[in-house]
Amino acid sequence: MKDFATSDNPLVQAQLDRLSQLSLPQGRLGLETIRELLARLGDPQKRLPPVFHVAGTNGKGSTCAYLRAMLEADGKVVHAAIKPHLVRYNERIRIAGELVSDELLAQLLEEVLDASEGLDPSFFEITTAATFLAFARHPADACVIEVGLGGRFDATNVMDRPAACGIATLGIDHEAFLLVPEDGVPEEPLVRIAFEKAGIARPGSPLVTQNYPEALELEIEKRAGLAGAPLHMRGHDWWAEVADAIHYRDRHGELDLPLPTLPGRHQGDNAALAVAMLRHQDDVTVSPEAMARGLREARWPARLQLLSRGPLTALAAGREIWLDGGHNADAGLAIGRHFADRDIHLIIGMLSNRCPEAILDPLAGRLLSITAVPIEGSDCHRAEAYADRAKWADSVEQALRALPQDGAPVLIAGSLYLAGKVLQANGEVPD
Repeated sequence: MKDFATSDNPLVQAQLDRLSQLSLPQGRLGLETIRELLARLGDPQKRLPPVFHVAGTNGKGSTCAYLRAMLEADGKVVHAAIKPHLVRYNERIRIAGELVSDELLAQLLEEVLDASEGLDPSFFEITTAATFLAFARHPADACVIEVGLGGRFDATNVMDRPAACGIATLGIDHEAFLLVPEDGVPEEPLVRIAFEKAGIARPGSPLVTQNYPEALELEIEKRAGLAGAPLHMRGHDWWAEVADAIHYRDRHGELDLPLPTLPGRHQGDNAALAVAMLRHQDDVTVSPEAMARGLREARWPARLQLLSRGPLTALAAGREIWLDGGHNADAGLAIGRHFADRDIHLIIGMLSNRCPEAILDPLAGRLLSITAVPIEGSDCHRAEAYADRAKWADSVEQALRALPQDGAPVLIAGSLYLAGKVLQANGEVPD
């Protein structure tokens, strides 16, 4: 499986071809390579605007989207680094609100790849270095940076003092990387996940989190204390009730904020974390009015996204077609809550190292049909992995054409790689 995009720009494609030859050297974890690469580039990570750094198993991308939207609603110029890209690699680097241009992207990648000679860097280390280089060279009021994998050894985890660090929901994911046996780390899997995510804690930087089971909270408290990071945990230092609105309170006072436009109760929780991060730091000010406006205006593609009218949806006209790229248990629960009282047709494509039950079980009793589809360029599950009655289609287009004429909604789910192909086919490329 490749985590790369192609480009119509030959200069960008030339650098993407170089990038596609890189992978994480077997068995190497740590920050030594990214630190050396950044040093060769003049340590751009030390010249960034105030940074909001967000980790988590699920919800970190949405939390970043809310942070960016609220900051921009207050008139701030914001850089954003989001992972993964869905259609174009450019989506990973947003400079002052705009996706990095092809011309600048080609220059950045060439400069970083040239500087990395002899280091054997990974795709993610090159991407992170290019991102920090871009952000350091363009003025802004704030940066929003999403952790890619874990936290402790993620390539983004090289900043000395972010304005605030945040941890969204926690669950088991990326076991091959995050649960690698190691001396001196927690053995219980979920506690180990908390240990890895809390690795983004930095001296003097507020660490703002959701609430978790006691063992996880104790581990995060320990890591924050060892790092010298002031800890602000939901249910202890801030509170948020999510119903018809978000009623938020902390030591600074209370706020009543609208629910996000993004569907799903979990989005209210993600939004509350973003609000808490803003209210527990002193580097950037955002008014309550801007917070409210940002929550209404935030967009996050491929997360319970209702697809617009386009070439793909025209194949099943007259029905809602939803798209979600989630692939783990927490994502499945969010999907299940969203369709709690609706019967749906499911079109699903999952990588072969993912668990189909994560999506299927929360939808039990509500699936009118299951159609498995391939994920281009990746090993994926066949129909029999989902259910005895699951059918196979060679493409999403074929699956949509084969649906019965019952008008029931459709969910396309199982992989962000599949989601990217769906958005591209429907003409909804993220911008």
